[in-house]
Amino acid sequence: MMRTISVLVENQPGVLSKVVGLFSRRGFNIDSLAVGTTEDKSISRITIVVNGDSYIIEQVEKQLNKLIPIIKVKTLEEGGYISRTLSLVKVSASAKTRPELMKLAELMGARIVDVSKNSLTLEFADTPERTEVFMSLVRPYGIKETVRTGAIAVESGHTVI
Repeated sequence: MMRTISVLVENQPGVLSKVVGLFSRRGFNIDSLAVGTTEDKSISRITIVVNGDSYIIEQVEKQLNKLIPIIKVKTLEEGGYISRTLSLVKVSASAKTRPELMKLAELMGARIVDVSKNSLTLEFADTPERTEVFMSLVRPYGIKETVRTGAIAVESGHTVI
């Protein structure tokens, strides 16, 4: 089962290395990892998506809480958070297919960020599930290159970490 863990850490060199090292030492795989500063520049948020049962997630939380630069660790409850990934997708686009791709981008909420004679580069930010749908729709046109971020997440409603 995929679980999303939000971790607040002190924004200092080596913190990410400590967090990733914890996962590798215990043989846990990270499916997605995203890091960025928060509204307070001295604090960063790490969003980690891992695949594991309740026992594994509990162990990960306990081990993370033992690290010195960790401020707070929280496993986000399914349905209780908003999650997004960002994708940049360069797709083959001939004069014939360009209008179809532009309409598809509009319908899916993607932005065209670069146009060349033979390709379009599309920016798509949405849930991992909708990203997969988007990718399956543009794949027949010929994907030249794809770059994707890890998931970022925030709890729904007024709750903050």
